[in-house]
Amino acid sequence: MTGRLLAEPLRHPIIRTGRTKGTIHTGKDEETRRFERIERFDRIGKINQSEDSKRFGSSRKTGRAGRLSSKGAGTADGNGHIEIKGARLHNLKGLNVRFPLERLVCVSGVSGSGKSTLVQEVLFENLHRLLQKSKKRTYGKDPVLIGCSGMSGWERVQRVLEVNQTPIGKTPRSCPATYVGFWDEVRRLFARLPEAMMRGYGSSRFSFNVAGGRCEVCAGQGIKKIAMSFLPDVSVVCEACDGKRFNQETLAVCFKGRSISDVLSMSVDEAVDFFAFHPTIHHPLRLLQDVGLGYLTLGQQSPTLSGGEAQRIKLVTELAKTRWLNGPALKTTRGEVATPLSKRDPPLQGDGNEDTVIAGGEKDSKLARARTGSRYIHTLYVLDEPTIGLHMADVEKLIRVLHRLVNAGNTVVIIEHNLDMIAEADWIIDLGPEGGSRGGRIVAKGSPEIVARTQNGSYTAEILHHFLKERTSHR
Repeated sequence: MTGRLLAEPLRHPIIRTGRTKGTIHTGKDEETRRFERIERFDRIGKINQSEDSKRFGSSRKTGRAGRLSSKGAGTADGNGHIEIKGARLHNLKGLNVRFPLERLVCVSGVSGSGKSTLVQEVLFENLHRLLQKSKKRTYGKDPVLIGCSGMSGWERVQRVLEVNQTPIGKTPRSCPATYVGFWDEVRRLFARLPEAMMRGYGSSRFSFNVAGGRCEVCAGQGIKKIAMSFLPDVSVVCEACDGKRFNQETLAVCFKGRSISDVLSMSVDEAVDFFAFHPTIHHPLRLLQDVGLGYLTLGQQSPTLSGGEAQRIKLVTELAKTRWLNGPALKTTRGEVATPLSKRDPPLQGDGNEDTVIAGGEKDSKLARARTGSRYIHTLYVLDEPTIGLHMADVEKLIRVLHRLVNAGNTVVIIEHNLDMIAEADWIIDLGPEGGSRGGRIVAKGSPEIVARTQNGSYTAEILHHFLKERTSHR
């Protein structure tokens, strides 16, 4: 009996293998049996998740509501902090400032008060230099810090990333499916279909960037550019593939009656249902839908995306690296419940993803997270006015995405003027009181409620006080 159990020690104990008594061998290959187990586990997950919601639905607190209830949520020291000492770059007046970790931190203030200098040129640049030195494991003096006399507490951060509104790609070959990263899984899925296996097709056959399965007339772009002598180039649909990017042999392989070109033409909303039983594909699609990008097609060319769309796709790419397990809901916008995944989604325990994060459900008042594997990376994200160009409804979706990143154990630092975003922050650092030479000082800091009560010339505090009062009266 011991030998039988040790024969396959890495298999999930719930899933019966071919060595288990009572299992009938049908002659199916391993990939087919694996997909059947995923679908069976998905059906079991629906039942488990609904029962779990009934048990813990009222006690689980995540998002800002959960972080406020945790110990130290109202201070800068709850989960550690990065402290900058003597910041004197440009108009900064020797600031000593702390950025709480695993929190949504908002740096506010009037134009010219020193927000970008503090966040981008002092915090981001110095943290990037220190992390680069630590990755190279070089000994000796620390790198020269820019604009400050010292920085401490940064050792808990393994990665720093600026998420801006620059395009995600400059060529038509780049699209949301390839940028987020789930297109590789789609190609592998098509390569495992019986028709593809009989023809000897691999996953590269279903790539529009590699010769073999793509249309060679348009090189897999679906369009052709016609150079005009004295006019801008004109793009026309490829007459060989009719804009489908692949040759006829590749298009003959279908999954649920859809070819690989049909999948590229799907909207995110349609693809969510189409790949409902394939978690590695469904999860990032669901995230794109949650941030309000359900109308985009999977193969939409990156140069045609707006700045706000590109920024949200970048956030989804980061969020897709974590997987919410057994969490029925995320309380984000002060009482409003945002479901992190669809009710159709299974718990997906033991899915093999080393970056998986388990959230919610433990007795501790803090957000309960179990980090599986040693590759968990605490990332500090920097965003400069991410609400520019977004509708109010899209701002709400962006706030929920940022809360998810924080709930996964990361730190988000944003420069913002939008009151909805400021009111949802865990910690506010308000610079001022004016711009230029009369700025560069911290006039208020703390939670939104604390800042709103500040009376020392902070414009943000005065406006935030009326905003919170009005929002409370409308509830």
